[in-house]
Amino acid sequence: MSTMAKKYEIAMAEATSYEEWRVAALALDHIDGAANWREQAESPDYDYKLLASRVKVLRKLRRQKDLDRLIFRLREELHGNLGNMANPALYQHCRVGTKKLINAYLDEVCASLNLLCDSDFKALPPMRKRIFLKRAARSFGRSALLLSGGASLGLFHIGVIRELETQGILPRVVTGSSAGSIVAAILASHTDEEWETLMQREDWRFDWARLVNLTDLTTNRGLLDQKLLRRCIDQNVPDMTFLEAYQHTNRILNISVSPADSHQFPRLLNYLTAPNVLIRRAALASAAIPGIFPAVQLRARNFEGKSVAYMPQNRWIDGSVHEDIPKDKVNRLHNINHYVVSQTNPHVVPFLSEEIEETGLWPFLQDVVIKTPMVQIEHLLELVQQHFEIPGLSSIIKKAHAVARQTYSGDITVYPERNLLSLARMFNNLGPKQMELLMLEGRRATWPKVERIRNTTQISRTFDECLKRMGERYRYVKR
Repeated sequence: MSTMAKKYEIAMAEATSYEEWRVAALALDHIDGAANWREQAESPDYDYKLLASRVKVLRKLRRQKDLDRLIFRLREELHGNLGNMANPALYQHCRVGTKKLINAYLDEVCASLNLLCDSDFKALPPMRKRIFLKRAARSFGRSALLLSGGASLGLFHIGVIRELETQGILPRVVTGSSAGSIVAAILASHTDEEWETLMQREDWRFDWARLVNLTDLTTNRGLLDQKLLRRCIDQNVPDMTFLEAYQHTNRILNISVSPADSHQFPRLLNYLTAPNVLIRRAALASAAIPGIFPAVQLRARNFEGKSVAYMPQNRWIDGSVHEDIPKDKVNRLHNINHYVVSQTNPHVVPFLSEEIEETGLWPFLQDVVIKTPMVQIEHLLELVQQHFEIPGLSSIIKKAHAVARQTYSGDITVYPERNLLSLARMFNNLGPKQMELLMLEGRRATWPKVERIRNTTQISRTFDECLKRMGERYRYVKR
């Protein structure tokens, strides 16, 4: 490695902002020739001829303001992975970004959508715009941010969120399980301005872990004092229901909870499925790690606005037990087909890898060594669960099987360096410096994936912005 390249490698490692990191990364791309790859459209990893032809057609129609044909083209051909342009392999060549042709296509689609949204042509009245944009947005889908469990390591999620917000690419739909539910609840119950004010507070703390007294151990049904966790949540999350939070911030919050009762099923709580449930209690339940905290009863506002028990006969525990990353439910409820995951579970991160599938003997052997035992364990737990009813152990086996069978990654997964994972730190209250370092690590881990997230969310974000502008311009046009 040349002296200049080494200099930029150090600059990337020591960067404190994405802008600093990006400057150094682009310089390295120029030094090793990756920048030339970005300029050339050709690649076996995607259908560059298809994208080039679409750019040409859309640009021509947009410049001619041929709105009818433009609508026809967009309605028939708009796809999030057109020509395999979202292929992870296309983001392995450069440190920053991908083929310029892909950016040209995305920019052209968004320019066309903005033209249709903002035009005042008689041939395109507001209602026709609304119908087109709503249907096209529904067909195209959108992205969500999913935050895993991880106890104190969940502060890593805040760094991820802050970087996505800074770059203007934070999805409106956010889902959390366990520690991730607390972070998601904080985010989705605050507007952008309120969130920034909260993050700037010098006295902001996240103390949640305290051992119970030995005398209380038998009655508490958990090793840690849930009162402190509840106080931590109450200090950071306003007293809101899911519906109230949605109306206040326009963010869509989802919290995953698992049943303590073997006859219940896991639930994804949000403004559609549980509009009147109180977010604080939902986050408390989702963070109730079995054996660490007791199960939680959910609460909701009744018709008179009073807090009452919700499903009073049921208790709920850690959402990560059954659905750490509840992609299927999020898809069904919110039309999500692209998942950005922030993953900090220490039993998961060591097994995560980049989304690109490697070929060859060594990757094959790695998969055999790592994945085969996991498959066997999952199958064994399933068989035990089916054929045995063991008093006192059936519930544990069911939970273990639920943990083993889950998928913990997304289309894009952000996770910390493995050397940052520490069980000791995981169950400790972190001081201000430790919190800041963990949040900075979240930002650092996001930087290499910023441009990929920007590209894969660009069209859906444009749909959101267009519908928002139409809602402001024409009162009867709802988002």
